[in-house]
Amino acid sequence: MFRTLLQRTAIRGTPRTSLKQAIPIARRPFTTGKPPSSGSPSIPAMLAVASMGFAAYWTLVKSREGQTMPRRQQKADPQPAAAPSNNNEEPPVPAFSADKVTVVFVLGGPGAGKGTQCDRLKNDYDFVHLSAGDLLREEQNREGSKYGDLIKHYIKEGLIVPMEVTIALLEQAMRESMEKDNKYRFLVDGFPRKMDQAIKFEESVVSSKLVLYFECPEQVMLERLLKRGENSGRTDDNIESIKKRFRVFKDTSFPVIEAFEKENKVKTVSCVKPVDEVYQEVRVIFDKMFEQ
Repeated sequence: MFRTLLQRTAIRGTPRTSLKQAIPIARRPFTTGKPPSSGSPSIPAMLAVASMGFAAYWTLVKSREGQTMPRRQQKADPQPAAAPSNNNEEPPVPAFSADKVTVVFVLGGPGAGKGTQCDRLKNDYDFVHLSAGDLLREEQNREGSKYGDLIKHYIKEGLIVPMEVTIALLEQAMRESMEKDNKYRFLVDGFPRKMDQAIKFEESVVSSKLVLYFECPEQVMLERLLKRGENSGRTDDNIESIKKRFRVFKDTSFPVIEAFEKENKVKTVSCVKPVDEVYQEVRVIFDKMFEQ
């Protein structure tokens, strides 16, 4: 007791500057050397929070870049089934039935004699002769035709008129013959001049029955065309246009004949012989066709 009183007396008499030395204060082992305030997080906790924040930020950035987030890579949603292909789509329905309508494509170089032979065939076999070139020339001269200038340019340059125009004119002429004259056999002269024309015509109008190809050397055709040009009045019966037409036929029309040959639909007739002899060969082909 006396010792306690003496200690208190001694403390009271001790200057304030030496008070800390007299009563030592217990300290917590923090690196700062200062007692922490109540509720402050620990360093491991702060590091954990920082790691979580960085992970959330990284995930957000990657998702905005279009990359899949890590968890979704493990449990990805199933992909939707691929759309069915169009390979099974039904083909377009032609305007006319091949069982009722007979179409013979008459092909050959310019001046091969297609028109002359067609005139005889239409009389002997009740065909309607449709010349693609004549239909185009009539259309270019028809008043108010929206295709007139375009057709005139293509014919003058010896080029192929866009197939949509030619096919539309052919289908219209065929329909008029069926409705007015009740005729269903057609000789389509000078068409198709390209393979895409043949495909489009058979898809949208009617399938052809036969391809009649008049074979003739270029020199013979050139002589015939120059002679015809003396009186025909046609703008394409000149040496420059004729040579262009020869090139077009060789490059674009002849491959059509080769394609139809693979289908066994081509009958070839040489046109070097006199007209009557050529027609006798043609008649054999048509007699056999209608016997079937």
